[in-house]
Amino acid sequence: MTEPGSDRQEEAADAAAIAGTERLGEQVVRTGAFGTHTTGDTSGYGGLQVRKQPQLSSPRPYGSYFDDIADALGTGIEASGLSVGDAIERVIVAYGELTCYVRREHLVEVARRLRDDPALAFELCLGVSGTHYPADGGAELHAVYHLLSITRNRRLRLEVSAPDADPHIPSLVDVYPTCDWHERETWDFFGIVFDGHPALTRIEMPDDWKGHPQRKDYPLGGIPVEYRGATVPPPDERRAYS
Repeated sequence: MTEPGSDRQEEAADAAAIAGTERLGEQVVRTGAFGTHTTGDTSGYGGLQVRKQPQLSSPRPYGSYFDDIADALGTGIEASGLSVGDAIERVIVAYGELTCYVRREHLVEVARRLRDDPALAFELCLGVSGTHYPADGGAELHAVYHLLSITRNRRLRLEVSAPDADPHIPSLVDVYPTCDWHERETWDFFGIVFDGHPALTRIEMPDDWKGHPQRKDYPLGGIPVEYRGATVPPPDERRAYS
């Protein structure tokens, strides 16, 4: 006689085994860790392989008010003559947040729909932040927009990606004027070019600064620091841990 729940446990174990096998087939983006890159060390870190993270998406239902947002946004996008898949790459629900990954060519239209549709009413963009994923080929640079509906007390994140070779994303200043300085800061630190921004200049670093210092491929640099008789070397001369 089969114990109650044993079939479900076996199905879950099989699904986990399949997922693990598929994960092992992903591209290796880094070998070794903590400064070790061979199998000669006793820690075993030299043989560690970090594989490319697969693109994830959350299935419906999302829970909370997230389904209401998805339904209203989908209806609005289709009313404009687009399919949802044309504008939204994927949706992720994690850590109590709803994130829509928007294709950059449709970002302005999606943002305007989120602001103007009474069923959505995301009147405020709280900020724009940048991220850099060097191993994410063709989508190394990401801009993240944090939206707030004051009317409905709801929050939503929009994430847009662009390749290093073409780091352009449309500006949202015309839709959300609060993006002005935030887009300048993201350009300053990550090098994302916001097309249509009224004055895309540096805001933190000096005007003649070379490069974008929060990118992961930016050299650390620095100068030695003397403190109580000891000299601390600059970051680029210290031991590497990656």
